[in-house]
Amino acid sequence: MRKYASIVLGLVLGFMSVSAQEADKTVIIQTNVGTMKARLYPDVPRHTQAFINRARKGEFNGTLFTRVIPEFMIQGGAPDSKNAPAGARCGFGDPSAEILPELNDHYFHKRGALAAPRQNDDINPQKKSDMSQFFIVQGKVYRPGELDTLERIANQEIREKAKAEFYRPQRVQLQMLKKDNPREFRKRIQKINAQIDSVIRATPGHLLFTDEQKEAYTTVGGCHNLDGVYTIFGELTEGFEVLDAIANQPKDQYDRPKKDIRIIQVTVE
Repeated sequence: MRKYASIVLGLVLGFMSVSAQEADKTVIIQTNVGTMKARLYPDVPRHTQAFINRARKGEFNGTLFTRVIPEFMIQGGAPDSKNAPAGARCGFGDPSAEILPELNDHYFHKRGALAAPRQNDDINPQKKSDMSQFFIVQGKVYRPGELDTLERIANQEIREKAKAEFYRPQRVQLQMLKKDNPREFRKRIQKINAQIDSVIRATPGHLLFTDEQKEAYTTVGGCHNLDGVYTIFGELTEGFEVLDAIANQPKDQYDRPKKDIRIIQVTVE
């Protein structure tokens, strides 16, 4: 048993070592409209390794960007796009290339995020990523007040339930306290607000932007609605003008560019 455990541990440590060596690699995506560079994250090992393996085998070479949506994202690399006729619908991916998600709260869909697409929850409840292709976020820039409104709308039902539990039973007493003892009133309100915020944070489906998210979404932009849904495994470091050029291409009813935007080569440094 000890020998078996040692072998397993050795295999795990070996995989971790390989993954660590592959982390923080630079990916170069050459297209017929320009070149983009991206950095791969060190703590998303299955996704970075899968992407690197496909890139080194040349499996992205010659494929198309099959879906481009301004202020959203560009998606490419699907194997069925390599020899797709003009105007044909393509970009359906490869179920055999699916892997389990590696969702990290500290990564979010800011402009330039490199992520893995996937099928919808109804046919993919495990949220498996399709590593036969990838997408890069263009996104849009949000106003600070817009993010506050999004939080308020998303959390309204949770907040109302929490207020019913913590605030409404004390409402009459608080109104009297506000008049007779303002200092104690403020102290009580702060406690109640903290309790309500705690309930919101503990409830699945809540929306609270971190300071880092607010900074990114109101400056460079992004797509907040994708957060926690898709695995992000890297970010663009160069070629944002190429990202914009691809995202703004004229497209057909399936969001495929009318002019082929081809991936010439994906290499890993």
